[in-house]
Amino acid sequence: MRAVYASTIDVDDPLAALRVGELPEPDLPASDWAVVEVRASSLNHHDLWSLRGVGLPADRLPMILGCDAAGVDAAGNDVVVYPVVPDPADPRGMSILSERYPGTFADRVAVPRSHLVPKPAGLSFAEAACLPTAWLTAYRMLTTRGRLDQAGSVLVQGAGGGVATAAVVIAVALGKRVYATSRDPAKRERVATLGATSLAPGARLPERVDVVIETVGAATFDHSLKSAAPGARIVVSGATSGHLPAVDLRRVFAMQLEILGTSMGTADELRGLLQLCDTRGIRPVVDTVYGFGEAPAAFARLHSGDAFGKLVLDHQR
Repeated sequence: MRAVYASTIDVDDPLAALRVGELPEPDLPASDWAVVEVRASSLNHHDLWSLRGVGLPADRLPMILGCDAAGVDAAGNDVVVYPVVPDPADPRGMSILSERYPGTFADRVAVPRSHLVPKPAGLSFAEAACLPTAWLTAYRMLTTRGRLDQAGSVLVQGAGGGVATAAVVIAVALGKRVYATSRDPAKRERVATLGATSLAPGARLPERVDVVIETVGAATFDHSLKSAAPGARIVVSGATSGHLPAVDLRRVFAMQLEILGTSMGTADELRGLLQLCDTRGIRPVVDTVYGFGEAPAAFARLHSGDAFGKLVLDHQR
């Protein structure tokens, strides 16, 4: 079957490790696993990190990349794949598709049958394929960890990336006052069209916020602390600019702030996200849809940092 996979590890030039070609059909590791015919998938920075060898040792190569997918199961049902797989051999107790088990950038993927979530009819395969990683992470950051129901205002750092852009769209749809930062003036203009107040990094906000969505790390964390209202939640799921920020602990205890880590989400949270998108008419922001054979171009755009929203592979093109 066709597959997009890591052929080797290249820390300095991850795109050089990418291949598109034929690989064997998926194996079923257990009787409760099933095969899905993939109709669409979407890229995440996790895929670039895999090409660099983060979470993917050389002895597992070649490895089919991809965490996100929507497709059709053996019974003909339209489904969305929940990509977090139990993995006792991993220190986390779990792994994500494309770490130990082959990922979604292929004609077919094997997953536990319980990880197949019904796709709402109102969402296209391309839209649904954007949700299981970046959008699920943003949804959990806002709801379960950030307790958005108790908040009136949100700051999203580094809008333009998959998680941050999803957080903006979801928070606006739920009626919150949303502020979003980006270094790129063009991305700030795009963020404003989504309903957020767009700001340059480090800019003073009109108010202190109840929830901060932090995926940038060292470059923005001090601003996140200064922008937080008393009792606010700063929810962290990434550190693209560095993982060792200076933290003023006086502000943490004086303002009684909560700094919360999170990653991905549960299958039930994915169901909740799909329902929210369906009932509220929320749709993922898609930068570009590529045909399956155009995967190298999609990876190149992801690597460039120029994308605004999700990059999708259409497996039927």
